[in-house]
Amino acid sequence: QVQLVESGGGLVQPGGSLRLSCAASGSTNSIFLMAWYRQAPGKQRELVAAVTRTNITNYGESMKGRCTITRDNAKNTVYLQMNSLKSEDTAVYFCNADLSLSPYGPRFAWGQGTQVTVSS
Repeated sequence: QVQLVESGGGLVQPGGSLRLSCAASGSTNSIFLMAWYRQAPGKQRELVAAVTRTNITNYGESMKGRCTITRDNAKNTVYLQMNSLKSEDTAVYFCNADLSLSPYGPRFAWGQGTQVTVSS
């Protein structure tokens, strides 16, 4: 089993920055990549950024150029640095792990989410 715990969300003014963290525990050697998704009320969950174990990154369109995903394999932790935040970035941000390196169990693990609110 893999457990994911997000932290770092909160209230920030437009134009501000936040750094989210996601710590993975359990069978972490099954993780192929980790990613950040977000979901606002009434909207579908969307990819923000993803990073593989070998440090290949992929970014969704909505925050491309305004965020950077990094990982620390030794700490089993992934980070999302968000800058120039806008009100439309307000959402619950979820950490995701692709467990493709294990032939057993679920394909994905999800954290509980951390609320990011961008408002004056």
